[in-house]
Amino acid sequence: MKPNMKMKKNNRTTENLLRMQKHKLLYLMVLPGLVYFIIFKYFPMGGLVIAFQDYQAFLGITGSPWVGMKHFIRLFTEPTFFMLLRNTLVLFALNIVIFFPLPIILALMLNEVRKRVFKNIIQTIIYIPHFMSWVIIVSISYVFLTVDGGVLNEMIAALGGEKISFLTSPEWLRTVYMGQVIWKELGWSTIIYLSAITVVDTQLYEAAEMDGAGRLRKTWHVTLPAIRPVIITLLILKIGSTLDLGFEHMYLLLNSLNREVAEIFDTYIYTAGLKNGQLSFSTTVGLFKGVVGLILIMGSNRLAKKFGEDGVY
Repeated sequence: MKPNMKMKKNNRTTENLLRMQKHKLLYLMVLPGLVYFIIFKYFPMGGLVIAFQDYQAFLGITGSPWVGMKHFIRLFTEPTFFMLLRNTLVLFALNIVIFFPLPIILALMLNEVRKRVFKNIIQTIIYIPHFMSWVIIVSISYVFLTVDGGVLNEMIAALGGEKISFLTSPEWLRTVYMGQVIWKELGWSTIIYLSAITVVDTQLYEAAEMDGAGRLRKTWHVTLPAIRPVIITLLILKIGSTLDLGFEHMYLLLNSLNREVAEIFDTYIYTAGLKNGQLSFSTTVGLFKGVVGLILIMGSNRLAKKFGEDGVY
């Protein structure tokens, strides 16, 4: 039995080597990305050990005292933890419910545009904001929304209304945040869905048309089922970033008046961790985010497979 297993193993190894030899150019193309992930993603993970230490830079990782779960206990027992969790989950829920379906809808609408010139103009206009930094996006929003001379507030005042503190009011923070996310990323997020739509078999549309289906029915019964694997994959990856909303955008919106709804894990790592030199504590928060993201990806991927979808892996 053992010689047979060894022989099978050797045959499998030989097959893999032959496959790599045959597709060596493809593996060579993947190599730069693989090296990037090893150097900048996997290798730095060794530094996560400082989450269990009272890290001091002059002592280094090997010389810093070991404190075990001290920083994790602090994270979960601080009153701010539930505020951070609430704010992060609310913004994530808004991203899933409001933002995630919009690129799909926009891609389906653009797919129905028959004049290519007009379609290209629309795509160019909605893609441009993606190439702007969050600093520019928030600055333009400031020009429109600030109480002192903001375009929108001046219009409200001209109509006899009372000016609104969009940028400092906790009630408006999430609305402003989602508006900026939609403005910046909506157009760019449609690219993947448009690419998926282009590979849909045109014979399926012809068959549906012969059955009397109009544009709406063809979209519902042909296009959406065809791009469903892409939607599921992107949804799983989106769920994995539940606690990772990005630092720069929210930090630019954060101020002392809206902190109770604007402070999230990403900004907290900077303000309570890095800014105060508490490197071990900030690493603890980052490790917590990473573990939660991994669990969510694995759980959502398994759930997708139970419903007959391919999933991420």
